[in-house]
Amino acid sequence: MARRNSLIRYLFSLVSYTNWLILITVILFIIFSILAALKPELLSMIEIHPASILEGKSLWTLVTSIFMHQGGFHLLVNMFSLFFLGNLSEKIIGGKRLLLLYFAAGIVGALFFVGGAALGTHVSWGASVLGTPDTLAAGASGALFGLLGLLAVLLPRYRVYLVVGPLIVIIGQFLLYPFVPSFLQTFFIVLANILAFVTIFALFSPHASFRRFAVPVAMPMWIAPLVAIIPLVVISFFVPLPIGNTAHLGGLIAGAVYGIALRLTYPQKVLLLQRFFK
Repeated sequence: MARRNSLIRYLFSLVSYTNWLILITVILFIIFSILAALKPELLSMIEIHPASILEGKSLWTLVTSIFMHQGGFHLLVNMFSLFFLGNLSEKIIGGKRLLLLYFAAGIVGALFFVGGAALGTHVSWGASVLGTPDTLAAGASGALFGLLGLLAVLLPRYRVYLVVGPLIVIIGQFLLYPFVPSFLQTFFIVLANILAFVTIFALFSPHASFRRFAVPVAMPMWIAPLVAIIPLVVISFFVPLPIGNTAHLGGLIAGAVYGIALRLTYPQKVLLLQRFFK
């Protein structure tokens, strides 16, 4: 029995915490999606409903919403990001700290979304930028921005590639959708999803010309969060986007605060880290 347990622990150790997190997220997404399809009213018990949170109800959705996503493409984009951000963060702070930061940033991001939705009822542009108390939200974006905030503080000059292609497709879809004839709307949505998938997987193409479809933009790590948040906030003033800007901001702040704490606690280790990750 002892040998068997040792073998199981060894097999589990071959997979990073990040990759286990991806697997669990995919499994829970499938389960939640099936439950929501069978009983649509269960969706408000899985995703964040700001009005309920403000009343002190359904507080567990601050966690369950991290594992739920608005469709397969939303899941793919977030898990794609988690694979790179998570595994890099895990090498720096370890698996257990990664999990703590991931869920802490996810919860803080959710609370920022709830607070923003409450504030949004008092300003004219609030609904499009901040959401409303009746707006359901789900996804791991807040948690992911927590990892991005951590890395932006610990490795500010480390060069990364932000894949802009999917964002361009999503924004273009919402800008053009109102002008698409009703009989073509389903085709338009399918085509947009296909293009979004292509822009993601184009990044792994061996052909440089095809990789351009992903629109990879090189930048220092500290700039990446600004590029990922500010343009979407500006666009939201003019076109409502299904993106939780406040959740992104909350997660980013949580990760940056933790990164600052690590820099103050381990200044020499952080300097060595920055020399290693140039």
